Amino acid sequence: MSRMIFINLPVTDLDRSIRFYEAIGGRKEPKFSNEAAAMIVLSDAIHVMLLTHPFYSSFTGKPIADAHQTSQVMLCLSAENREAVDALVQAAGEAGGRTDVGLKQEPTPMMYGRDFEDPDGHQWEVMWMDPAAAEQGASAFEKEEA
Repeated sequence: MSRMIFINLPVTDLDRSIRFYEAIGGRKEPKFSNEAAAMIVLSDAIHVMLLTHPFYSSFTGKPIADAHQTSQVMLCLSAENREAVDALVQAAGEAGGRTDVGLKQEPTPMMYGRDFEDPDGHQWEVMWMDPAAAEQGASAFEKEEA
């Protein structure tokens, strides 16, 4: 069995979060959703678990960070091309997220990325990488451009 990732995010309004993640292309999985949590499937390998604060707290003794004020993790999704990066970020903005919130990164021939925050402030980057750069590795591609 191949590995999968389940990203657990604390949310203040579960219904709002479900609507947001569905608007950016996710699919709610009813078999693993209830009044305290919802599984959002982004791909066969990527699942986002949206957990109400009380339910999230049952898994940790640590306080829940306010993602609007602090950064704990930055999540990155790949995209097929630059247009797909822009489309996903636009969808996030239209669904109530904040777009282009991170430090500005100039596009390069090798990479293009933008970011957004979900309604709870969790930061996501959407990134496209040139397939040749991915195959060769970033350092080999940078030497060719120099």
